[in-house]
Amino acid sequence: MTVSSLAAPPVPADLIALANRLADTSGALIRQYFRTPVAVDDKADDSPVTIADRGAEEAMRAVLAEAVPDHGIIGEEFGRSNEGAELVWVLDPIDGTKAFISGKPSFGTLIALMRNGRPWLGVIDQPITGERWIGAAGHGTTLAGRTLATRACPDLDKATLYATAPEMFRGDDWPAFQRLYQSVKLPRYGCDCYAYGLLALGFVDLVCEADLKVYDWAAVVPVIEQAGGIVTDWQGRPLTPASDGRVLAAGDARLHAAALARLAG
Repeated sequence: MTVSSLAAPPVPADLIALANRLADTSGALIRQYFRTPVAVDDKADDSPVTIADRGAEEAMRAVLAEAVPDHGIIGEEFGRSNEGAELVWVLDPIDGTKAFISGKPSFGTLIALMRNGRPWLGVIDQPITGERWIGAAGHGTTLAGRTLATRACPDLDKATLYATAPEMFRGDDWPAFQRLYQSVKLPRYGCDCYAYGLLALGFVDLVCEADLKVYDWAAVVPVIEQAGGIVTDWQGRPLTPASDGRVLAAGDARLHAAALARLAG
């Protein structure tokens, strides 16, 4: 079992500053293209990609190559380099490209720093609204300098649940998710990574998703955990690069346990 970011040593200030620099760099480029007629290409998995996705990741990689050339990188658009290093940056330049190309500011840039395979530092940056969640071991989770805490909500019938889209749940995942969806007070779709920020902020209680890659979840783990929440797979296990892509995040451990039980049927 991997070690929670809550038990990890504090993240040094210079690495937090570097994460902020990465978010500043990516955000400046993304803002140039938001709500403009950018060309949209389809990747091999039929997911869309734009010049903003590729340019933002290239810009962040350039910063890392200069600042920390011995660190590893895993990026959605340009793959992996030195991924066996102790410290590995995980980059998703635009999580929610479908929202981005449709002009909806629910997407975000996800920046994580993994230490020995476990998320240690995470950033959710929304470059249009100017919101930036930063979760770092030993520092808590902040938004605009304010320390955040998830809200108490032990009961499913009082909970707000988000998932990005119903089509992410395939095969047996769909009936499992429907059991959870039908148990909560307010189920919603369509928030991408922004939903995890709202959970850390105390306005959402659960986020349940499937078919996620490491660059989709690595940054949100410290953001949620350092605000007092919990993030696991659907069996309650800590997320690792070998996880199956099913993610359950909750602000309250009691609610998390109830949600796991509903997913299991």
